[in-house]
Amino acid sequence: MTAETQSYEFQSDVQQVLRLVVHSLYSNKNIFLRELVSNASDACDKLRFMALNDPTLYGDQPDLRIDMSWDKDARTLTIADTGIGMSRQELVDNLGTIARSGTRQFLDALEEGKKADAQLIGQFGVGFYAAFIVADKVHVSSRRAGSDEAFAWESAGDGRFTLEPSDQVERGTRIVLHLKDGEDEFLDGWTLRSLVRTYSDHIGFPIRMPVEKEGQPTGEWEAVNQAAALWTRPKSELTDEDYQQFYKHVSHDFNDALAWSHNRVEGNQNFTSLLFVPSKAPFDFGMERDTRKGLKLYIKRVFIMDAAEQMLPNYLRFVRGVIDSDDLPLNVSREILQNSRQVEKLKSALTRRVLDLLERIAREEPEKYAGFWHEFGNVLKEGLAEDPSSTARIAKLLRFASTHTGERDALVSLDDYIGRMKPGQETINYLTADGWNAARHSPQLEALKARGVEVMLLHERIDEWMIGYLTEYEGKKLRNIAKGELGSAELGEGANESTTQDETVKAAAGLVEKLKSALGDRVSDVRVSQRLTDSPSCLVLSEYDMALHMQRLLKAAGHDVSAGKPTLEINPAHPLLQRLDGESDANRRDELALLLFEQAQLAEGAQLEDPAAFVRRMNALLLG
Repeated sequence: MTAETQSYEFQSDVQQVLRLVVHSLYSNKNIFLRELVSNASDACDKLRFMALNDPTLYGDQPDLRIDMSWDKDARTLTIADTGIGMSRQELVDNLGTIARSGTRQFLDALEEGKKADAQLIGQFGVGFYAAFIVADKVHVSSRRAGSDEAFAWESAGDGRFTLEPSDQVERGTRIVLHLKDGEDEFLDGWTLRSLVRTYSDHIGFPIRMPVEKEGQPTGEWEAVNQAAALWTRPKSELTDEDYQQFYKHVSHDFNDALAWSHNRVEGNQNFTSLLFVPSKAPFDFGMERDTRKGLKLYIKRVFIMDAAEQMLPNYLRFVRGVIDSDDLPLNVSREILQNSRQVEKLKSALTRRVLDLLERIAREEPEKYAGFWHEFGNVLKEGLAEDPSSTARIAKLLRFASTHTGERDALVSLDDYIGRMKPGQETINYLTADGWNAARHSPQLEALKARGVEVMLLHERIDEWMIGYLTEYEGKKLRNIAKGELGSAELGEGANESTTQDETVKAAAGLVEKLKSALGDRVSDVRVSQRLTDSPSCLVLSEYDMALHMQRLLKAAGHDVSAGKPTLEINPAHPLLQRLDGESDANRRDELALLLFEQAQLAEGAQLEDPAAFVRRMNALLLG
């Protein structure tokens, strides 16, 4: 090792990644080539963008390309690009560390899988290290555009790497893979050409290989890919496989896309868009709201930005793809993107494209849409608050569990619900709860289920917030059945046709007064329920009160919540109420009243103020 050669240890997580890559078995070794070519393409894109403001970065190398060559005697495969290149510090930062929060999850997933799948490498953003699947040593030399200095990075995947000056003259990055024994297929020109045409044909820069004659290089080079941006090609020339491979390139996802929309718009604005809906959410998608990924932005085929978040609203942040505009200025900046009216028009047009695509899937391929909803449904719900102009379209795409199916994953749309409404029913009934079991077993449902009236069960944490932005749909008011009193609007025809309710209220007047006296200011009122058929009691809020489980969520998050007192509704026919009504001992009657109230609280998922007292009262009841 020379005096100028410095040795480093990898970041600890990188060492574990390398150990697992080197010692694990993978189902698709070809992944390394796709990753390295994709990185080279990104480097060329970045140089082209930076050269818009500083053309001197090209120096005497105006062409952007990717060269792939091999040496059977030395057993090396070389991938070189004339892109932006890397400085000494960038080599350390980019190849010696992994600055991605998902590294730990990646390692855990590999450890759990024992026989790991190489798809995980791309999924978790550590693609460069896939080179060690086929190589026992990797040498990287690079000279950054605008710099006279070049540096070489080398590692055998053993937890260390060296860094030293390099004599590389050309701008860009050159990666030499010293192949392991048994990896001879990657020293074959025909195999490499086939892999490039399969996985990287859409790359917008020429990928060149040496021309061979009778198995020997001739000294000439030829492009083996189309080297044309896929989105600029006519749809009639493209196959589903072309689109899927391009999706994997732009998204670094190794699953196929669920669907895509490819359009060219000409008129007041000229642009091409190619938008993809993923089939699976990334592992860290729940953490993405503040670290979003947007569309790749091109202007007149010149790469501008890798994640143009302003091109789609936040609730469509799962969409991947490219937008290529003819109208935005080439020196576009984030400030221009934030303030430009042209950008707002583009955003509106792209939003319509995505919603059109989702509507088509929901209409024509409901099973496929169910898969999408499982992955991204909660994100789409955010659109009701973020995009009021699209409320009706988003509402049409919503899916919920329902008492009609009784199954958590058998979801219904609002249109489905309306089609099954009972004669005389005027509202779309729903119930919010802390979870699926709390929703489907809620006593609030009893009377409606007995009448065959469907209720949507909203059991996700976002639902109470989301439903506040959706008060009606197709002229039907949405109604939370846990609030206010129920009548014919919710229950349908015949809800009040009998005089027995009035008679029941009169007969239970004394019982109601006893409960009011015992419960005091714990409740705002006590009344006979039209909701209950089997349970003794339930808690009901006034029409405009915040749902009880939302109150609990806000309190848990540290917010002050000024909550109104609930109403206790009772079922006078229940044996517990009849026992309470006939109890002559005032203290015991008060204990039973408190027990009744606490049971209703537990049914709502509330935490009791005094659990020990509840247990004592329950034990006393059980002992008679």
